[in-house]
Amino acid sequence: MPKTIPVAILVRVSTTKQETDRQVSELEAYALKQGYSVFEVCRESISGAAAMDCRAGLSRVEELARSGQIKKVLVHEVSRLARKNSVCHSFVEALEEAGVSLYWHQQSIETLLPSGKRNPAAAMMFALLAEMARSERDTLTERIKSGLAEARRKGRTLGRPKGSGLDTKDFLFKHRDVRRKLNEGHSIRNTAKITGKGVSTVQRVKALL
Repeated sequence: MPKTIPVAILVRVSTTKQETDRQVSELEAYALKQGYSVFEVCRESISGAAAMDCRAGLSRVEELARSGQIKKVLVHEVSRLARKNSVCHSFVEALEEAGVSLYWHQQSIETLLPSGKRNPAAAMMFALLAEMARSERDTLTERIKSGLAEARRKGRTLGRPKGSGLDTKDFLFKHRDVRRKLNEGHSIRNTAKITGKGVSTVQRVKALL
């Protein structure tokens, strides 16, 4: 009986208000159809523009790849990796060095051929999609800046209403799971992974402790 291929599922949303369930369910269904075994599901709630050292999910997947615990990584689409070209390409290069293939569901294609060699068609498509993801973020950023400028021009008050933000005590209570893990000696990255919170949130909690 052939050995089951172990895979990691990687999903990302930009904020904690968004859900990763749809991405996970579709990728789990694909893995089941292909006969893969899902070794781990890595979830992130962080901006796609975040630097690599802030990406606990990507770092965890790289760790699994380098240790030989997985042979494939499944993502829903390239933009779920990042909206920063340098992060996308360095991540894929790290996977390829470990002999691990990246599959993205939107186009149903992966970076390595069954022989283990690089898939040229996938490489070209990946570069294009990574650039499109970055461009979409730039367009959104410009729209936001334009909207804010127009609001200021009309004299509107921007930001949260005065007094609506959490004070330090309430913020630490809200993220008491983060505080507990940090007090247990976990690193910022591990704490983010365990609690499912963004690295920036964990960093803010640590600064307040």
